[in-house]
Amino acid sequence: MNDCIFCKISKGEILSAKVYEDANFFAFLDINPVFDGHLLIIPKKHVVWMQEADDETISGIFKLTKKLMLAVKNGTGCDYVQVSVAGTDVPHFHVHLIPRYFNDNFSKFPTKKYKEGEMEEVAKKIISAL
Repeated sequence: MNDCIFCKISKGEILSAKVYEDANFFAFLDINPVFDGHLLIIPKKHVVWMQEADDETISGIFKLTKKLMLAVKNGTGCDYVQVSVAGTDVPHFHVHLIPRYFNDNFSKFPTKKYKEGEMEEVAKKIISAL
């Protein structure tokens, strides 16, 4: 895609702090990190949503995620690495690797409580879509 910022980054048209690159994937430091060492991993092939990616891309990116999680943990000295596949900020499938610390006071996702019977109904909807 010609106007995708992540495609331009992976092609070297926009400068980035590259951490990893191979024929299929590119990993670089997020310019707005949650904590130092926050990485983004992208497939070089333009895919907007994870569910649109082929199985080879999915398995490849998550094998790379594990490898880079270990590098982030060892390189930054963080306690653990949070993996996130969320956000619509850039319409290109990407995985966030966020160094985390047990005392970082980083807020958690907002949660809710299911009403009685609601959980079973939601589960049935998802199961019927399988």
